Amino acid sequence: MRIGKLFDSIRNKTTKNMSEQNINEELENDNLQDNVQDTENNSDQKENETVGKSELEIVKEQLAKEKDQYLRLFAEFDNFKKRTSRERIDTFKTANKEVITSLLPVLDDFGRALNQIQKSEDDTLYQGVELISNKLTETLRAKGLKEMEVKAGDDFNTDFHEAITQIPAPTEDLKGKIVDVVETGYLLNDVVVRYAKVVVGL
Repeated sequence: MRIGKLFDSIRNKTTKNMSEQNINEELENDNLQDNVQDTENNSDQKENETVGKSELEIVKEQLAKEKDQYLRLFAEFDNFKKRTSRERIDTFKTANKEVITSLLPVLDDFGRALNQIQKSEDDTLYQGVELISNKLTETLRAKGLKEMEVKAGDDFNTDFHEAITQIPAPTEDLKGKIVDVVETGYLLNDVVVRYAKVVVGL
């Protein structure tokens, strides 16, 4: 009887220990699974955040690129508009250039005629020709034509003057300067339409 009770006692204890061990193992397994699940969830969350940041950065880069292209295009269009406007103004300024240029020899002829008439001392004829010459000059001046003011002793400037010949300078002061004006130069709205033909001293 005692041996039977002893066996029963051992068996009960063993069963109890095994049950507790099984429970502990199951609890540990559950904890491990929970930890693994949490780790996977955290990993997924981090990956999602990383992917989100990458997409945001890509969108920002694309936006910056598009903005840069837009600004470049806008600047090019603005330059084109300004250039076109400037060209149009220049065209309006010099629209009558060919007509006015063709009348310059007439002005020269009037100047030569007045010089010759002045020598003849015919005041009436001189006044009549001068009146017509002044009327033509004023009409062309109203269209933007302006006579260059060039005289002997002025510095020679290739932007406005054309040297037709060079002669020994009569004085030291005239070396490299204008000695005589052969033909008057003209500007049309500050643009040279005819260079003044001059003689330069050596």
